[in-house]
Amino acid sequence: MSLFSLFGNKPVTQQGDDPVDAAQSPETSPQPEQLPVAAKSSLLDRLKLGIQKTRAGLVERIEDVVQGKKQIDADLLEELEYTLISADIGIRTTTDVLERIRQRVDRKLVGDASEIRTLIKQHLLEVLQATERPVRMPAAPPSVLMIVGVNGVGKTTTIGKLAQFYRADKRSVLLCAADTFRAAAIEQLEVWGQRTGVNVIRQNQGSDPSAVLFDALQAAKSRAVDYVIIDTAGRLHTKTNLMAELEKMRRTATRVIPDAPHEVLLVLDATTGQNGLEQARKFTESSGVTGIILTKLDGTAKGGVVIAIARELNLPIRFVGVGEQAADLLPFDSEKFIDSLFD
Repeated sequence: MSLFSLFGNKPVTQQGDDPVDAAQSPETSPQPEQLPVAAKSSLLDRLKLGIQKTRAGLVERIEDVVQGKKQIDADLLEELEYTLISADIGIRTTTDVLERIRQRVDRKLVGDASEIRTLIKQHLLEVLQATERPVRMPAAPPSVLMIVGVNGVGKTTTIGKLAQFYRADKRSVLLCAADTFRAAAIEQLEVWGQRTGVNVIRQNQGSDPSAVLFDALQAAKSRAVDYVIIDTAGRLHTKTNLMAELEKMRRTATRVIPDAPHEVLLVLDATTGQNGLEQARKFTESSGVTGIILTKLDGTAKGGVVIAIARELNLPIRFVGVGEQAADLLPFDSEKFIDSLFD
């Protein structure tokens, strides 16, 4: 699948019941951005490049701990524990890893410390694979993706990158500007619509988000669109109001398209580490999150939070962001992620 050289239709925005055709002259009409040359490299290469800090903070430190050592003793295990926790692997997974090592030592299944690296790699892969779920596909188009998350995690930008990703796969996309609370959120989404050649359904700031969603889904059905990607508010006057609004949107989606939304994807900022887990729990309880998009993975040495999030929430990681470019939003693959860390 190519993630570059994509061209599409001119965007149309809609306000209330009066669609506005934003078509312009060829000289002024915005065109979808062509993805950078880096998009041509393999997924594994790009992932390796994006998680260099985590590799240095986790795998290289593991290698430092075990290098030249033959005996697996309490001191070595203590150093390993510190290394794993520092990379935000999480307490539960760290405990499991150390216990597995101890058991294999007791049963004489581990010859020396050099084998520890392989044991850790195998266990982390198993954790991620245990949370994998197939993407839920609709009986008939459109596939409805509801994107949730607190302000500041890169939610709207991620939606734009998702639109670019699906357009590169020759899919038609419609964006729904249902974050009517945050100032400039609608305009920000429209900019991405122009960049990617994707239509945006919108109303005025302060409008009922569920009404915007209703319009978007009706439009998607009439236009036979493949994907509808819905931007949602990351903050309202209280968290209770926010969660109630998200639940209302879910009910509205189901009324228009019985099996919608097909995915509720929570955007988390990897640089917040373990703090992001509490955000995730709140959204999971109220909005039926089905998967995670982890942004800014390239900006932290604590990329082990990928493991912690998957383990603690029992949710699959769907995409990871490893850079600023549109092509740097990558579909997540457990094996490729672990290989990019350890190999």
